[in-house]
This record gives sequence, C-alpha cells and structure tokens, in this order.
Amino acid sequence: MSKLTPEQFWAALASMANQPEPEPIFRLYYNDSGVPLFYSMEHLPGNYIDLDPDTWNAASFNIRIQDGRIEQLIQPQVYRLTVQDHGTACDPRDICVVVSEQQPHIKWSLA
Repeated sequence: MSKLTPEQFWAALASMANQPEPEPIFRLYYNDSGVPLFYSMEHLPGNYIDLDPDTWNAASFNIRIQDGRIEQLIQPQVYRLTVQDHGTACDPRDICVVVSEQQPHIKWSLA
C-alpha cells in the first residue's frame, strides 16, 4: 500500500468535492393495468414512468398510467344524504338509527 503525501490527499479530496451531485430520478411504479403502486427514487423491477418534481410532490394515486403517460384522473365520487320522500327511515333525532316506518321518522336518501 502506497502512502499519499498531504498534497496528494488534499488534491484527491478537492477533485471529489467538485463533482456535481447526480440529479434525483423520480419514479412512479404501476401494475399492468396502469394502477399506481408506489412512488420511489430507487431503481426497482417493474413498470415505472419518470416524473417531474411537481408530480412527484403531489404523489396522487387518483390517476392511471396508459402508454407510459399519466392519462386519466379519476374523479372521486361524492355522495351525500338528503331528506327525501323515499329512502331509509331514520330516527328524527339521530340519522344513525334506522327505524320502522310505523315509528316517527325522517327518510334519507343519497343525492
């Protein structure tokens, strides 16, 4: 084993410090149906697409991958209960309690 002189050591250290950091690669892994599985910066086996930092930071799972691109946002379905003439008969004081229609009730249904 050869010994380095202090000058050689500091020159080697300086050359290492001047090397630029590699740019991170952001990946989204997905299954064969295009459903997102996980986001990673590692190179792992499986289907993936490279992402820009903004898409990576959003980390949305409400998407599908088609032909190597994010194609379709899946809109969440929002439902709410409203008072209706038809629907489930519930206690007037507590909507969580289902009662028979012979008892005092309010009917609730999805809107």
